[in-house]
Amino acid sequence: MASSETSAAPVMGPVARPGLRPGVRPVVRPVVRPGPGGPAASPGAPDAPAAPDRPAGPDPLAALAAELRALPPSCGPVRLVAVDGHAGSGKTTFAARLAAALGGAPVVHLDDLATHAEPFGWTERLRGQVLEPLAAGRDAEYEVYDWTLRRFAGTAAVPLAPVVLVEGVGAGRRAVRPELARLVWMELDAAAARRRGEQRDGPGLAEFWAGWALAESAHFAADPSRPHAGTLVDGVTGRIAPGTVGEPSTTPLTCDVARK
Repeated sequence: MASSETSAAPVMGPVARPGLRPGVRPVVRPVVRPGPGGPAASPGAPDAPAAPDRPAGPDPLAALAAELRALPPSCGPVRLVAVDGHAGSGKTTFAARLAAALGGAPVVHLDDLATHAEPFGWTERLRGQVLEPLAAGRDAEYEVYDWTLRRFAGTAAVPLAPVVLVEGVGAGRRAVRPELARLVWMELDAAAARRRGEQRDGPGLAEFWAGWALAESAHFAADPSRPHAGTLVDGVTGRIAPGTVGEPSTTPLTCDVARK
């Protein structure tokens, strides 16, 4: 499948944000990630959606997990599910919740595959190191980029599982969509997501965020993900939008779907 990289993205500046994202993946060596991806937020942190109040009746997250498990495999024996949205929209937090609801589904974090020079140049790494092994029915392992050392250092394992999540900006891009069983989009506009990220990271990463915003805007202008999403999640509350559990990933969505 042809790759569709955003080639005009600016080179990212130095990043010194420490912290590891807790999750289900074993990483051979600790790594440091950039501000826009960031480590998973603790409850109440600026980049975390609020824990949704559990409504009376069936749990929407459990219902979504059950629906994803029942989908036809999309990448060999795996149901590959993307969690996409603007940087700071709560993708990592929601992916962790969804992985737990799925009984510990593996999560691939795209900011492990991106680099300073190529923030969106990870398609072939994702394909060769993750998608092709999973499609062949094998466990996968990918190299993890260290944002402090500015090189790949360490690896992360992706065990073969019924559902595997891929989270990050551009996870639902054109080059990946044919392999997806479902595309989940975090509903938070770019300006609000950036404000959240800048508040989280502080003034030391202002230059990084400025460069990242240009790269992200160029990517989504050329290769939008949201029109292809089958499930919408409010980036502020973490709630799954009514009516977006059960829609195919190719169904066009209007901007007011999550507000109905």
